[in-house]
Parts: sequence; C-alpha cells; structure tokens
Amino acid sequence: MADVVVISESIIRPDEVSDRVKIHLTPWDLFFLGSEYPQRGLLFPQPDPETQIISQLKSSLAAALKIFYPFAGRLTKIKNEDETVSFCIDCDGSGVKFVHASAKTVSVSDVLEPAGGNVPDFLDRFFPANGVKSCEGISESLIAFQVTKLKDGVFIGFGYNHMVADGSSFWNFFNTWSQICSTGKNFSPLLLRGWFLDGIEYPIRIPISETVSSPIRVVPSSLLQEKVFRFTSRNISELKSKANGEVSPDDRKISSLQAISAHMWRSIIKNSDLNPEEVIHCKLLMDMRRRLNPPLEKECFGNVVGFATATTTAGEMLSNGLGWAALQINKTVGSQTNEEFRVFAENWVKKPIIPNHVAVSSNSIIVASSPWFNVFGNDFGWGKPIAVRAGPGNTSDGKLIVYPGIDQGNIEIQTCLSSHVLEKLSTDAEFLKHVCVV
Repeated sequence: MADVVVISESIIRPDEVSDRVKIHLTPWDLFFLGSEYPQRGLLFPQPDPETQIISQLKSSLAAALKIFYPFAGRLTKIKNEDETVSFCIDCDGSGVKFVHASAKTVSVSDVLEPAGGNVPDFLDRFFPANGVKSCEGISESLIAFQVTKLKDGVFIGFGYNHMVADGSSFWNFFNTWSQICSTGKNFSPLLLRGWFLDGIEYPIRIPISETVSSPIRVVPSSLLQEKVFRFTSRNISELKSKANGEVSPDDRKISSLQAISAHMWRSIIKNSDLNPEEVIHCKLLMDMRRRLNPPLEKECFGNVVGFATATTTAGEMLSNGLGWAALQINKTVGSQTNEEFRVFAENWVKKPIIPNHVAVSSNSIIVASSPWFNVFGNDFGWGKPIAVRAGPGNTSDGKLIVYPGIDQGNIEIQTCLSSHVLEKLSTDAEFLKHVCVV
C-alpha cells in the first residue's frame, strides 16, 4: 500500500469575483444529479527541485478561476411549496478544494508498469473527490484538485461536478490553467452556454422523492479491475479498414472511434458468457454542441452531452462481424440530432428521473471521454504529461474511458470490468491481434 500523506488542504478562490451570476440547470445537467464526480489525473515528470510548483499552481489556478468562474461557485437547492426542489449554480466565488500530498514511496514506473498489469489500487488515493456526488455540490467545491509528489514525478488528480461542465469544458479549463502557469498569458472571457430550450420554464422542479437515494445493487469494487489497452495508429487503421470493408458502400462511413469501440464491445461480450438472448447495450457520451440548431460554439462552457445507445442481443452480436457492430454504433450516433435532444428534454421535464449511475451494467458498456481532448498539451512549466489515468467516480462494470495516446495517432482505453471477464479478455488472441496491454 502506497503511503500517501496529506501535507495541506486549502481553498483557492478566483483572483476576483465579477457580478454574482446564477446559472439555471437544464435537463441534461440535472440528469447527472446522482452521479459521482468524474475524476481524471495526469502524471508529470519530476520538476526542477528549485521550482516552487505548489505556489505556482495555486496562483495560476486563482487566475484561471477568474475566467472559469462557475467552477468556483456552489450548487443552490431551493425547496418549493409543491413537494419539489430546484437547483442552480451560484457563481459566488466560494473557491475550490486544493490538496497537496506526498507519496515518496511511489515511482513513475509503479504507475506506468504496475505489478500484475492492472491499474494499481493505490492510484485511488491520488484523487480528491472520491465518492462525492453532484448533488453534494451545495457544500463541496464544484471542482477539486490533488497534487501528489512522487519519488520521481508529480501526479495531478482532479474531480469535477458533471452538472457544471462536461469533458470538453473541463479540458478547456485545464489547458487554460496550464498555459497561465507556464506563460502568465491572459485569456479571453468565458463563453457560457447561454442556451435553454424554448417552452421549458426554469428553474426546473424535481419531485423530492427523485432526489432521495435508494439502495441499489452494485458490483463490489473488489470484483472489478481496471486495465489500460492501447490502440496504435496502425491498429486503428486496420480496424477502421476492416469495419468499412464489411459494410455496404451505401452505409455511412465508420469512424476510427466507432471501429475500436465495436472491437471492444464484441470482445467484451464474447468473454462475458452471456446467454444469446441477453439484451446488450453500447452507450456513448456525445458532445452535442455542433448538433444543436442553432449550433453552439465548440468552446462554450457547460455540460452539453447526450447519450447514444446501441442495442442488440449477445447472440446477434457474436453471429455478425466487426463491421456490423460498428454500423450499429454509427447509426445510433447519427440519430443524435437537435430534435432528439429536444424531445428528451421535454419528456424529462414532465417526468424527471434521476438515474443511478453506479448500477450493475454487466450487459452494457459505456464509452466516455474522447481521444480528441487536448490531454498531452498541458505543460505547467516542467514538461508535458507522461500518462493520463481515470480515478474513482461512476466506476462500473463495462466503463471504458477513452484518451488520446501519448504518441500521435494512438488511442488508449482504461477499461473497468469484472475481474474474470478482464482476465479472459487480456488473453484473447483475437482481441489482442488489434490492441496491446499498456
């Protein structure tokens, strides 16, 4: 067990607080009310011993929060007279949690080349928001950081409230923070989402009963394991070519991400020992900014993700090839339109349902994050990241977190599965033909 010592814990506030804005939450924001904070982390090389990284990170973070001020606010809960509650973000400048920790017994190689090949358990202790749910943003900071100094490197872990921002907005923030730290450069004001559906009154009212957590059956964490798989640019090209070669020329073209998602989906189902009649799902979180009408700017801040779900049976999946599976994903992604997004919102407001995001999902995979996020461009002044890892947060059987690889054109997927399925997958020759274990 890694010895992680917390040296200090503080609240970092923005350099200054502008007008106290309140942001009303949309159905897509409130959908994440019961979810845990997504957590990610970057592993960096060892800075020069003379570099005062903690003070530099704190001061540049305060400057970044002046721009990305919603992160420095808190969630506000309003009890209505009709047995409902409403939520909004109060941009009051309360600040964000910043933890400085040390793990001098852990080396960079322990993270990159862990014993047994699985993501090491000690990594959980490098993250600052374990078990924190979006609804706790009333008292918890809406984004939190932990900087852990290792024997020969630095790990910066972070968790954020998904009702405030999605992955696209988070990485825009992180890119800005790292640039402020390394260059001191000023940046343009924040472009807020500034969009709400016509015909939907806000703040949205949610029955109190929907905000009360109910007992759910989950896979014990001891039965889940995580491993990182790497697709090289050559692997990706081969899978994309194979998938497109197996579908009709009249069909939409299969993308790289759709091809590797299909390869993961088919291989996981093959090794899951499901009955042929079992209904299975592939769920993808999608950035909807450019799919809306009118479209939103790619840089606009907020949470604008939708769920695309491809559904079939285990038997049908395994009786068809890679191209067929990729085409199911392709068609589902293509169906995510402005109209579908609007219908979801209108129906959700009529009957708000807060899903349990940690329920058992052994018949599903969920593909989150994106290989197009600027992960490895974050240089705080002592070198670019060596690796990226996902931390605890909505961890479930079948969760796939997608990142760009450190080498141009590569894609890595941190895969969480039941231990027996992951073990079979890791020795599946057909699967490993197009991927390698990190």
